Amino acid sequence: MPSRAGASALPLVAIVGRPNVGKSTLFNRLTGSRRSIVGDEPGITRDRIYGEYEWAGRDFRLVDTGGIVPDDPELIPTEIYTQAKVALKEADALILVVDARTELASPDYDLVKLLIRGGKPVFLAVNKVEGEAMAAAAENFRQLGLRNVFPVSSEHGLGIGDLLDAISEAIPAPPALPEEEEAEESEDSVAEENEISEGGPLLPGDNHAHAGDPANADDLAPALDEDGRPLLRTHGDYEPYETSIAIIGRPNVGKSTLLNALTGTTRAIVSPIAGTTRDAVDEVVEFEGKQLRFVDTAGIRRKSKTHLMAEKMSVVMARRHLEAADVALLVIDATEGVTGADATIGGYAHESGRSVIILVNKWDAVTTGRTDGKPPADREIFEEQLRRVLKYLHYAPVIFLSALDATAPGAKKLLRVLNEVVAVAAERRKRVSTGQMNRFLDKVDFQRAPVPMAKRLRIFYMTQAAVAPPTFILFTDRDIELHFSFERFLENQIREAFGFKGTPIWFKVRARNAKKDG
Repeated sequence: MPSRAGASALPLVAIVGRPNVGKSTLFNRLTGSRRSIVGDEPGITRDRIYGEYEWAGRDFRLVDTGGIVPDDPELIPTEIYTQAKVALKEADALILVVDARTELASPDYDLVKLLIRGGKPVFLAVNKVEGEAMAAAAENFRQLGLRNVFPVSSEHGLGIGDLLDAISEAIPAPPALPEEEEAEESEDSVAEENEISEGGPLLPGDNHAHAGDPANADDLAPALDEDGRPLLRTHGDYEPYETSIAIIGRPNVGKSTLLNALTGTTRAIVSPIAGTTRDAVDEVVEFEGKQLRFVDTAGIRRKSKTHLMAEKMSVVMARRHLEAADVALLVIDATEGVTGADATIGGYAHESGRSVIILVNKWDAVTTGRTDGKPPADREIFEEQLRRVLKYLHYAPVIFLSALDATAPGAKKLLRVLNEVVAVAAERRKRVSTGQMNRFLDKVDFQRAPVPMAKRLRIFYMTQAAVAPPTFILFTDRDIELHFSFERFLENQIREAFGFKGTPIWFKVRARNAKKDG
């Protein structure tokens, strides 16, 4: 199983407070992002959301928490409080946010007592202060007994600098690096610059022959763009520092439970209430030397099924996090079977070029743990039905598991998920040289392709133009759209020869005799 990635050496500042006081607005302001969903509805933020900000030449980590209501008997507020307590324990300093437009109440005093007991520096940010009248009203909040009081406006950025100055002074600066270590870092930087200036390191999947070896010159030919010009290397060609994995699916299929199981944490709130997760919750683990960032997204549902603004925004954010990921774990509820909504969500991942692994969760509920008197589900029949509904994800591996299963077989399934993530991420970035591709083309019998004669075309040569996802340019004799049957035939031949497990393959057609505009 993975090990939790080492805690960052950066000091952590936690934003806490009651619901709907503007904590997420302050978080987004400091991090320069829209990570946390913001709205007028109380209780939008539920899980812990992490980010980073820089102030006065120093870097800090920041965590946004859900609204704290101590001793609330309801399930979700209680879980929010549990998540917030984790942030309080981890943090080096706390920002207590209050709304300048509301009156002080007993929960405010209870919360201050809770924070002071932790022994961490507490800074009171009296939010929504705009104008001299509101600034004067902010002084009333000194009744809470906190010395560090700062009137701010998170929405407009007023007073934020004074607050951050005080936090920077309260948290000791990290010790300076010894001169020897600084010299070593400088030498490493120079070496990296020299390596990049000379063409960069060989890429994963590249031929490792020397550039001067004429026998391998065609293997090292540069990829070409649609106009036949050499492509510059993009960020997609290099091994990333970490792999981002988005956990996607309908509401209440077990995405948050899966995140907690894969990372060995209680990072995400889990409840039987559909739509519990709203903000995307991420956690980084280290597995076999790889940094894996798992992102638990909100359940994606149709617009007609979403009513609250927070629900609508959470679906939008889930789509954004999916499109920013490398790999998507599509979670399907075995007890409900494969639905049209699952097909729609899988289509989002496929069309955006994400690599996909399909996870059939709650499998024990329809097999060994079945209590409805029906016979256990047959895995082969279920997968056959799944492949029929999700036929465009034919390249995606399927894993049957139960995220709540803590037994040895259950742990083995989770281990397989991690192994598949690493393997699929590597396949996603695989590069096939032009020489290899042309030798492959010579061996393909295109007469077997089920394509109408009017749609047939001749491929002179083909080159891989990009990775993540693998994208190939076909130089042909005709400027026509690639027929679906021909595209599927060619894709199957490429997968048989080179793999590309779990990732879509894109094609672009470039006719050799096509006339250029202008």
